[in-house]
Amino acid sequence: MSFWKAEQLLGLATLAAARHTGITIDDVIDRYSVSKRTAQRMLHALEAQFSDTVTSLDDEGRKRWRLPSAPLRDLMTMSAEELAALDIAVETLKRSGLTVEADQLLGLREKVVALVPRSKAARLETDHEVLLEAQGLAARPGPRQRIDRTVAAAIAEAIKAFRILDVAYQARGEHEPRQRRLAPYGLLTGIRRYLVARSEDDLGGKARLYVVENIRTARVTADGFTRDTAFNLQAFANRAFGVFQNPEEYGELVWRFSPRAASHARGFEFHPSQVLEDQPDGSLVVRFWASGHLEMAWHLYMWGDDVEVLSPAALRETVHAHRRSDFPSLP
Repeated sequence: MSFWKAEQLLGLATLAAARHTGITIDDVIDRYSVSKRTAQRMLHALEAQFSDTVTSLDDEGRKRWRLPSAPLRDLMTMSAEELAALDIAVETLKRSGLTVEADQLLGLREKVVALVPRSKAARLETDHEVLLEAQGLAARPGPRQRIDRTVAAAIAEAIKAFRILDVAYQARGEHEPRQRRLAPYGLLTGIRRYLVARSEDDLGGKARLYVVENIRTARVTADGFTRDTAFNLQAFANRAFGVFQNPEEYGELVWRFSPRAASHARGFEFHPSQVLEDQPDGSLVVRFWASGHLEMAWHLYMWGDDVEVLSPAALRETVHAHRRSDFPSLP
């Protein structure tokens, strides 16, 4: 077995041990970007090399492979590249104002490093310092958030326990915070951090967004709520181009990028549901469904006159007068 294949097999074993319910063949395909046949060969190799691999069928009839973590402890270690990636992630979270999450990830980093054998720790630190010096974070303009740690902790507890959250929230245009009782469903991260929740007065209504930074106080109550099992946070997020949603704007978006910008635009993900259509003249048409015309207008402005809104008419009218031809480069 080649070194690369042995390393790949160890990575697959780590994946199977890290997931409590085990892994499916689709998990292997997604992680390693391989064909189904190759994934099957990899899983056969896992069973052959690790005799304590356990297989079972889940409720959907899919076969799962699971491996106890104990046999892997002496084989696993952390690379300098992985440690540097963790440090960059911590710094990125800090710059985004997500200090609570940054501290949590830093704590995880310290726990993982503590498990590295002492014989390898010195070399790891040396290589890690070299890599970290060679990597940097570009400045990115945006709001500098100040999220209260007690508020963040209360939100997390309420989400986990399905409890009503009593908050003092100051919406835009309000001079003072106003008390609200919310059923929290999750958090979304965009330019700011948003709590997705339903008001206790309208639990059967639509989920709304609340800027976490604008929550002055938060208290987990003893009152529980029944979560709507049909609600899917990712599906909710996908209804927007960015974060904000306006149900009246939701519909199909059709944008055409000029031949000059087509190859560049092809490398963008404007929305998870996008469909790309190459045109005979070299231009590129992008189609997707979403709402949030204001955030779209902000983004479209960066493309100057190299993008044209074909649909909907309301968005086309919003951006048409602001298209420019003098931008020296594409975003």
